[in-house]
This record gives sequence, structure tokens and C-alpha cells, in this order.
Amino acid sequence: MNLYRSHTCGELTAKNASEIVKLSGWIYRRRDHGGVIFIDLRDNYGVTQVVFHPESGLIDEVSSLGLESVITVEGTVLKRDDAQINPNMVTGEIEISVNNLQVQSNVESLPWSVIDDSIPEELRLRDRVLDLRTEGQHAMMHFRSDVISTMRNTMTGMGIREFQTPILTASSPEGARDFLVPSRVHPGKFYALPQAPQQFKQMLMVAGFDKYFQVAPCFRDEDPRADRHPGEFYQLDCELSFVEQKDVFNVGEKLMSEVFNAHCPEGAVIDQAPFRQIPYAESMLKYGCDKPDLRNPIEIFDISSVWLESDFAVFKGIVEQGGVVRAIPAKGAGVQPRSWFDKLGKYAQKELRMPAAPGYIVKNEDGTFKGPLVKFLKEEQVQAIFEEAGLTETNDTIFLVAGNEKNVLSPLAALRNKIAADLDMFEKNTFRFAWIVDFPMYEEEDGKIDFSHNPFSKPQGGMDDLLNKKPEDILAQQYDCVCNGYEIASGSIRNADIPSMFKAFEIAGYTKEEVEENFEGMLKTFRLGVPPHGGFAFGIERIIMIMKDETNIRRVIAFPLNGRAKCLLTGAPLEANETQMNELHLRHFNLPEVALD
Repeated sequence: MNLYRSHTCGELTAKNASEIVKLSGWIYRRRDHGGVIFIDLRDNYGVTQVVFHPESGLIDEVSSLGLESVITVEGTVLKRDDAQINPNMVTGEIEISVNNLQVQSNVESLPWSVIDDSIPEELRLRDRVLDLRTEGQHAMMHFRSDVISTMRNTMTGMGIREFQTPILTASSPEGARDFLVPSRVHPGKFYALPQAPQQFKQMLMVAGFDKYFQVAPCFRDEDPRADRHPGEFYQLDCELSFVEQKDVFNVGEKLMSEVFNAHCPEGAVIDQAPFRQIPYAESMLKYGCDKPDLRNPIEIFDISSVWLESDFAVFKGIVEQGGVVRAIPAKGAGVQPRSWFDKLGKYAQKELRMPAAPGYIVKNEDGTFKGPLVKFLKEEQVQAIFEEAGLTETNDTIFLVAGNEKNVLSPLAALRNKIAADLDMFEKNTFRFAWIVDFPMYEEEDGKIDFSHNPFSKPQGGMDDLLNKKPEDILAQQYDCVCNGYEIASGSIRNADIPSMFKAFEIAGYTKEEVEENFEGMLKTFRLGVPPHGGFAFGIERIIMIMKDETNIRRVIAFPLNGRAKCLLTGAPLEANETQMNELHLRHFNLPEVALD
């Protein structure tokens, strides 16, 4: 028998009755019933009830131990009376009558109880090890491990090998801030932690490995969001040679189908391959964003032209100046009380910072229409709008938002989801996938043209597009995979042509010399013979968030940073001592902390 246990706390049943066993674990709960002590002993595998009777001579010793103390017990497996059986526990048919106790570590006091669900997040992160003992967090980490195992098995099952790429590498302009690591042996020079294995995985294709994947840690100095962890995250990274976009999609769809079918709740509705493909421009029009939640059936549509023939000066003027008027159809919303419409308007103005509440039109029982904007349109115009929306029933409603297209997209996306949530329109226990395709190669911000996505993406028309089209008209072979309102993957067919790569960067304001300096290793390898290639990266934490219906990414990470990018468990980031600073050729400066949005 092992020094600490013959069984785990999650495996004994009535079949083990009368056996002498040894268990080790943490004191989860304790109850004193007239001098008989009952303890729920917990380990990684489950919980077993152990009993200390007065004749064991251990009552005083076990009574002095705090909750979460670690003990080893030896005793006899007893079958419980029928009335005492707990059907909700694997071990609920039995209990252990203890005759020997060994204390491995005694906990004198706890900062909080692991069975208390009301503990705020800051305390849970400060005492994260204790938090990870809670049933929910412990199960979450097991779930995460199982999901990653399925990912690995699926990828290797498709004949794709796993390779590891460097963690200490060179800084390059890839869209986010780098984490820099000072070099001791090269004074004044820095490594960068990789934002993604992008360049190295492409170089693996140049090296002739054909298919690659990796469960890769990535490091980006970004401000946190509910769905974005500051500092580091993990992704399932993949690159493939001699492929078209459809070949990459086949691999991604196989991966997601295997993972979601294996780990989602029983009875869940899961989109199967092939996934829907939505052009970027269509997604922005119909959903107001490039990561639509397709469980929501509402589709936005444009009615700008109608207002050019109206008497409503506000909307008419917006359209004449190049703006848009967009409509959100809401089936049956007219049954809601006036207070709901008022609250929706306040939400739009306060939370979405819209200058005015959205207008609306409701269909009456007699086929006429009501609402503050009806008087500005002819009845046939309103009827045509409702027909275009597919709304034919009494109380069907259309909400209207007008303004500069760039400024109204985000509010439209939020209103679409708010209305659907209020009206209980979202599909339940459902996972809807789509590929967002045909992304713009470039975007303009404050008069400056920059890459809208991955700078290594291939223009759809190659060099011809780069030479002859306006930057805003160039589309990339770039794609995202979205699920339930989250971007869960991004990828592209890569630009493997060096001259067009230089031209693509030139349009974004980079000189040939800057490209040579920033991407020296990649260009060097490309000149040795580069195959056509493409790939993707799926965000592991976001996928787990979606499957577990979590709204905060910190819940799916073992040791997360808090909302200010600090580790409350270890105190990181910490100041380096003078010896460390001198070795790294650095000096201290007293600088204020940066405020995070």
C-alpha cells in the first residue's frame, strides 16, 4: 500500500465494503454529531465521507484541525444505511470508519471559506490557490485540460505535427505592444516575447515541414477586457503549405467540430461543417460588427435612400452628407410597455453614448403604423420598409438609427443584441459558427493608412491590386472564425511574394529598409524558396469561455492577472533589485502607474 493512499477520494463504492483503505486529502467539511466526527475528505478526484468514532481515540486530535488541513486516514469501508446514501456522490454509498490519522499539514485559519460563493474576485485572485480548490474552479481547470487534449489529438489525427517556436525573439510591428526582456550579455538590447508564433511558423513552412500546429503561449501588452486577458494567453496555432483558403477552413472546421461535440452540454445545437461564410462588408451591414452572434436572428438593413424623399430634415440631412440610416427589425416588440421603449432609449444614450434615442415604428392591429417618425414618411414607404424586414404581424417594430456610418456601427451591434436579449430571442444551448471573409487589407485612422489585420496576408488580387486599386478597395485573403459573438480565430493565406510584400508595407508607410530590418529573418528564409501557405490561430481561453457560458476570461485561467494587469498572488510586476538592474544595465526611474481603460 502507498504511504499516503490506497485509493482516491472519488472511487470507493459499496463493492469496496469491508476493505481496509488509506485516503489522503483536504478537510472540506466537518460535522460533530454527539461526539462522532464526520469529515468530507476531498482530493483532486472527489469527496469521501470519513467518520471518527470515540473508540478510535482520535476525536480530540481531529477536532483541533482547521478546515483545509491535509490529512491521511486509514480505516474500514462501511456501507451506509439506505436512508443515509447520497445519490449525488460517486462515493455516496459508503463511508470510512477511521482507526488511524496522520496530519500532513494543519491550517490554523483560512482567509475565507471555499464553500462561500460570495467572496469577491479580488480576494479570490489574492488567494488563488484556495480559489482553485473550489468545486467550480477545480472543474474548470480539468475542463480546460480536456479541451486542449482533444485539440492536440484532433490535430495529430489529421497528420499535423506539433513544433515549438522561440519565446525569446525579436520585436516586430504586429499590431500590439511587445513585452521586452533586457539582455544581460548584450547591453542596451532587448528580446521580445512573441505576440504570436507568426514569423516562425511561416519559416517552418519554408523549411519544408508542410503542416504545423502548437499550443502556443502568446504575449501582448494590451489593456484587459472581459474577453481579453492582459499579458499572456494561449492559442492553437496552425500553418499549412500548398493550401487554398478552403483547405485551411476544412482543418479549422474539423478541429472545432471535434472539440465542441466532445465537450459541450448534452443536447446542445452545434453548427457542423461547412461553416457559414460571411463577407466582412455584409457582416458590418447586417450585424454592425465583424463578430456577430448568430444565435440572434435579427438582421440590420439599410434604409438611407427612403429619407432622401422624406420631410424629416434630420435624417435627410445626415444621408445627404454621406451618412446612413439603418433599421433593426424586432418581431413583436410592440407589445412591450412604453417604459421598455424609454429604457431602451436611455440605454442607447447613456451606455452607447448615442446623441439621441433610436426612433421606432410599430405596426398596429388595423395595418396602420405608429411612432414618432411615421408622420415624416408616406404609408407606402413605411409598408415597403416592413416588407423588406419580413415583418407582417401586429406589433412588429422597426428601430431606426442614423449618423456617420463609422460611428453608428458599434451602437447598432449593441442595440441588436440588447433588443434580442430583452425579447428572449437568442437561441438557447446553441453554438453558431461562421467565417468572416474578404477583410479590407487596409484601414484609415486619423488620415494614416495601416494594415487592418495581419500584415502578412495576401492581397486577393496580388501585386495588381496593390498597384492599381485604392488602399481602401483592396481585399485580403484574411478570415476570422466567430462563435456566439466572439472572435475565436484569425488567419490568412500568407503573402509569399517578396516584391508584393514590400509594396504592401510601402502603402502602410514602411520603407523597404524598415521592412528588411523588422523582418530580417523571415525575408532571409523566403529568399531560399517559399511555398504558398496559410493558417490560423484559435484562442483557447475564448473557446472555453463560450463552451462554459462564462463572461470573464479570468475564470478559465489558472493564475490570471487582475483588471489592472497585476498578479495579486505573487505581487507581479515587482521592482528589480539593484543587483538585477546593474546586471541588465538598467536604471530606476520613479514613474507614475499607467491608467488602464
